Formats: sequence, structure tokens, C-alpha cells
Amino acid sequence: MTLTPNYLEDRICLNVLANSVENAKDCYEAAEGHIVLGVLSKNYPTDEAAIEDMKKYAAETNNALSVGLGAGDPNQSQMVSRISKELQPQHVNQVFTGVGTSRALLGQNDTIVNGLVSPTGKVGIVNIATGPLSSQTPAGEVTIETAIRLLQDMGGSSIKFFPMKGLAHIEEYKAVAEACAKYDFYLEPTGGIDLENFEEIVQIAVDAGVKKIIPHVYSSIIDSETGDTRPEDVKTLLGMIKNTLNN
Repeated sequence: MTLTPNYLEDRICLNVLANSVENAKDCYEAAEGHIVLGVLSKNYPTDEAAIEDMKKYAAETNNALSVGLGAGDPNQSQMVSRISKELQPQHVNQVFTGVGTSRALLGQNDTIVNGLVSPTGKVGIVNIATGPLSSQTPAGEVTIETAIRLLQDMGGSSIKFFPMKGLAHIEEYKAVAEACAKYDFYLEPTGGIDLENFEEIVQIAVDAGVKKIIPHVYSSIIDSETGDTRPEDVKTLLGMIKNTLNN
């Protein structure tokens, strides 16, 4: 079982939501395997139900499973850690305070575990109070460097910078990308990314020298009628990544 995502040119891997096992397979093929498929823990009533169903996604996509919270819901943090222990997926989404638990329960360092930090409106400063209790308090503002070092202390792999709101926080994002490159940390931009702004957002991380980048593209490429992520849009995103890396 492969525990590490299949990055294009060892650099970039897409993250999209899968609405069904069939949708996951179609998106996996459209991305030529350079993708992890998000399945949300919030959609399941119990750990057992989540594990049983998510195993099907993993089986059909060479374990390219990304265990999700559900719109960054901090109350899903513990469930994500518990089911990830059993599933051993390639990718785990976590709030900042859940990273250490997930890494310890996984029992290995290959699975990508991100830690969610939020923009503050101040360049170089992020909010790390994204956990179940801390998110109910005033923002925990620290420098991006401190946030990265704290995540590294806990066994994290990457910063999940959410919500990006597309290009709304672009100067903050540039500072985050530069810090990730400096401290050899991966970067996962997410929130409001679409086919129009995707290339610019990825290019910033590439230009900054970020070692590995996992951009999340969610609602903008989901068919509103079926709930499926559109494989043709995934193919378009893959083409954009190839262009970026070949420039």
C-alpha cells in the first residue's frame, strides 16, 4: 500500500472531493494519478461506517485517499485521527491542534498530515486557534515561522492555508509560501480556488520554492446537480500544473 501521494514531477498533487467511489475513480484517471481524493468524515454517523466506506475509495485509487474534516469543522478532528489510524491513507486533513494526535495514531511519517491555519489580514501572521475549543476564542496570532515550527514539532507535513477566498489574501499567501520554502515545509492552499485563479495560486508557491504543493479545488469544479467533481475540470487543472512546471 502506497502511503505517499503521487506528485507530478515530485512537486504538485491535486486535492479534490469525491462524491462516490465511481467519481473518485474518474477523477483519479483524469489526473493521471497525481491526485488525492477527499472523503469527508462528517458525512458518516460512526467511525465504523466511515472506515468501511473509505476503504472502497482507497482500493479503487491506489490508496489516494484524503480523509477530510468537512468544511474544516474542528469538531471532526478526533474522528479523523481515529479513522486515519485504521485506514492509513495518503493524506489527512487536520485542524492545528489535531496534528500530533493524527501523527501518533498513524504510527508512521509517510502519510501527509496538514495543519489548518487561517489568514489574519496581516502579512506574515496566521491564526492557529483552529481546534474544537480554540476556534471559539479570539484568534491565536503567531508568525508563520512559529506556526510551521510548531507543526513540525507535532509531526505535521504541511500548512493548510484556509480560507484563501481565492486571491483575497494573496500577499499573506505569498509570505506563507516563502516561509514554507525556507523551513522545508509543504503547502496546501484552499478556499475559493477555481479554474480562473488556480494557475496564479500554484505559480506563487512554485516560484517561492515550496518543495511540495497540494492545492485543494472543491466547490468550483463540482456539478451542482449531481454533486460530482467534474473529471473534465480535473483534467484541465492537470494541464495547468504541467504548464506551470514546464515554464
